[in-house]
Amino acid sequence: MPIEIRRFGVGHRRPDGPPGSVGLTGQVIHSDGRGTVSELAFARNARIEPHSNPNTAWFIVVEGGGWVGVGDEWTRIAAGEAALWPADITHAAWTEHSEMRAFVVELAGADDHYTVASRAAEAGPGELAAGRGIGRLAERTGTRTDPGSSEGEPA
Repeated sequence: MPIEIRRFGVGHRRPDGPPGSVGLTGQVIHSDGRGTVSELAFARNARIEPHSNPNTAWFIVVEGGGWVGVGDEWTRIAAGEAALWPADITHAAWTEHSEMRAFVVELAGADDHYTVASRAAEAGPGELAAGRGIGRLAERTGTRTDPGSSEGEPA
């Protein structure tokens, strides 16, 4: 099976966001019954108007910064930070004097609070309440050869 590549970023974005969004472009990278992954680029003074939806989402800032609101609370957010947008709770994001780029990972339905709460109860102080993944490395199907000087990363 060939590797699937999805292009996003500059040149692939289009005006995006819920009704009333201003200064926002984006690109859906993946969407299926389990959820959606999108990239969003906020210009200066851009905004996603307050809205809600039935899905839990993570707003993950990777460049710049701005503001994020959930319910009646709002706070600054910057690159390297992520905000949880719970299902059915009004949320928003906006910029003032800077630009911001973020990924939104939207998960189908409300969160699985029961599962997370039961993991948290079992976790010790300072431990994350995430389950341990089970898996193994895939078998290698070919051999890697050293690329020639004419090969390398795409420009």
